[in-house]
Amino acid sequence: MADKSRKTSGNVPGKYYVDEECILCNDCVERAPENFVSGDQYACVKKQPTTPDEEEQCQDAKDSCPVDAIGDDGE
Repeated sequence: MADKSRKTSGNVPGKYYVDEECILCNDCVERAPENFVSGDQYACVKKQPTTPDEEEQCQDAKDSCPVDAIGDDGE
């Protein structure tokens, strides 16, 4: 389970975030390319979802994360 106290610095503020457990597998970027981006060490949320389709893609990315590094309880 992702820990918002360990969010990576590249995340934009909002509901979704990536924490330091990220292994940079890029699965989230492939599933929600409008919302996630790969960084040097971790992926991060570059844009919070603004449409039902983006919300569904972000939730899919979260559910598929192999190390549970994506949270949806951010601020």
